[in-house]
Amino acid sequence: MSESGEDGGLRSPVVVGVLNVTPDSFSDGGRYADLDAAVRHGVRMYSDGAQLVDVGGESTRPGADRVDAETEAARVLPVIRELAARGVPMSVDTYRASVAAAALAAGATVVNDVSGGLADPDMAKVVAEAGCPWILMHWRAHAKRMQELARYTDVVTDVRAELAQRVEDALAAGVAADRIVLDPGLGFAKRPADNWQLTARLPELLALGYPLLFGASRKSYLGALLAEPDGTPRPTEGRTAATIATSVLAIAAGAWGVRVHDVRETVDALAVWVASGRPRLVTGEVAG
Repeated sequence: MSESGEDGGLRSPVVVGVLNVTPDSFSDGGRYADLDAAVRHGVRMYSDGAQLVDVGGESTRPGADRVDAETEAARVLPVIRELAARGVPMSVDTYRASVAAAALAAGATVVNDVSGGLADPDMAKVVAEAGCPWILMHWRAHAKRMQELARYTDVVTDVRAELAQRVEDALAAGVAADRIVLDPGLGFAKRPADNWQLTARLPELLALGYPLLFGASRKSYLGALLAEPDGTPRPTEGRTAATIATSVLAIAAGAWGVRVHDVRETVDALAVWVASGRPRLVTGEVAG
């Protein structure tokens, strides 16, 4: 899952573009529910520099209603087939084994499982047999009740331990170690302070020894940070700069990649970071 660049073989930051083909996702729900619109946007993100386009057919925003497997598959499979025909590399954002298997057959090459394998016990078998990369996110419950479980003794220590367990279970199921990517699950059973702790202490999660995908894009804790004086959160479309800042910080701390809605802007910011000599985040500061 590593990427090599022309600068002495150093890993290049991976940008994963978000493509929600849903009517109710928190940021762009409904914008790409139409097949043609979804395909155009996927192609555009790839042209803008996304190494993967992450296609999802079920909203996982806090409080979202679940959809059945047939509805989810009907949303994502036509988009995946069309994008695959255009040479766009994709991950499928699902925690259902049946949808993952169908998406892989349709042309996706990565499974992005927000449940970390907990939601469907058959997912590990699908991934192991396919030999594809599997992104395991930290997760505690489905959207309806996940925020009730945002209780931690120490959020970084707890998330690290729970991710380590997900890795152990994946390996036991036959998934190869070099196929695993981890995601701390910002916003999933996390309070704003939890998200900031995970960001500040990312090296503790990287110490698990696996590539890490960081997904802060447009999330509500950024809206809260940028709230108006009366407490009104900044709308999603006004969170791009904050998303880019968190993305660069995560890459500078050692993250393998970032999952974002605004691909071109993120790619541009990371190009600046690379050109400036890849400064690394050290003890809370950017060191040259």
